[in-house]
Amino acid sequence: NTYSFFVTYANLDDWSPTQDIQPEYSDLDRWLHSSLHALVRDVTEAYENYNVPAATRPIEKFVDQLSNWYLRRSRRRYWKTESDSDKAAAYATLYEALKTLAYLLAPTMPFMAEEMYRNLVLEVEPGAPASVHLAEWPGYDPGLINEGLNQDMATVMKLASLGHAARNSENIKVRQPLAEAAFVVGNSEEQSVVADYADLLMDELNVKEVSLLGSASEAVEFSLNPLPKQLGSRFKALFPKVREKLLALPADKSARKLLDGESLTITVEGEDYEIKPEEVEVRAEAKEGYAVASEGAYLDALVTELTPKLVNEGLVREFVRRVQSLRKDADFDIADRIRLYFTASEGLTNAILSFEDYIKEETLAKEITAGENPEGLPMLQDEFDGESVRISIEKL
Repeated sequence: NTYSFFVTYANLDDWSPTQDIQPEYSDLDRWLHSSLHALVRDVTEAYENYNVPAATRPIEKFVDQLSNWYLRRSRRRYWKTESDSDKAAAYATLYEALKTLAYLLAPTMPFMAEEMYRNLVLEVEPGAPASVHLAEWPGYDPGLINEGLNQDMATVMKLASLGHAARNSENIKVRQPLAEAAFVVGNSEEQSVVADYADLLMDELNVKEVSLLGSASEAVEFSLNPLPKQLGSRFKALFPKVREKLLALPADKSARKLLDGESLTITVEGEDYEIKPEEVEVRAEAKEGYAVASEGAYLDALVTELTPKLVNEGLVREFVRRVQSLRKDADFDIADRIRLYFTASEGLTNAILSFEDYIKEETLAKEITAGENPEGLPMLQDEFDGESVRISIEKL
């Protein structure tokens, strides 16, 4: 899918790795370069030690992050009309990744690797070996492997994943914008990640602002549940008193220690006992107005209150999705400009007219006409979120 996406848009923009525009790489590009060179290093080492699982499973993980993180976060860079240095960097980075993957996949997926190689390499490098299986194995540059950047991006992806889990917990669609996402991170060194990658997190989670929580207790109420099986078998008749002591501890502070992997110390009948994290369940309940998800020391809290503007923006995103679906069903080319007609319920009509410029940009519509659906054009009719709509599109 990633290869198909690249080929489609590279052909559309007539892009080639020999173009004159100088790329201006973003942090996302530099992260992918770093991950790619680390992948070549690890796969090479695994093959040299004849460790087939270690030579293949990292490729699967890399491709997943390439598709579901890098490409998803970069799509708008390929969609924009101007061919600037940012777009050049997006193409060059994705091209290098796919080209390198063709080499790394050659021993285990020989036919797919060959097809990618012939299209990506032979088409633009006439002097290249006739087959990927005759080409040199790729090398890697240790200077391009930035473990700090890799770790930062891993934290960002973790926070994004928790944000989506928080949405799911309250059945809030990703297309519905929210006001804010607030985070608790694992340690002080990671706090700067939220500020450094704020734009990335806001775009991924579809929120207007991101911030750090001073304490998880601002968004959740923690409680401790001493586990009878683990503690009962250990303390036997003393378990009721152990449970009583644990429940008397400050819930928030104790929960944070347990989530950080630290033990608790309690005193029962004059004896000190260490209680391990696996012996106590930490329960977290979101306070009113928040959707929360946590994993270990990490926590995401989404503000769930919706203003009229946020509701309208959510409706418009659903409308855009249906226009894109109609374009696809009508077999329009991805570059085709359209004239868009619609009739809709009052609330959706007001939302569409409020975000007309956004809709035009997303759907490549040159004109949007309300209250009209000419006959003979591709048409879609649907209902969502209490609104109804009929959409027609015409190729220009």
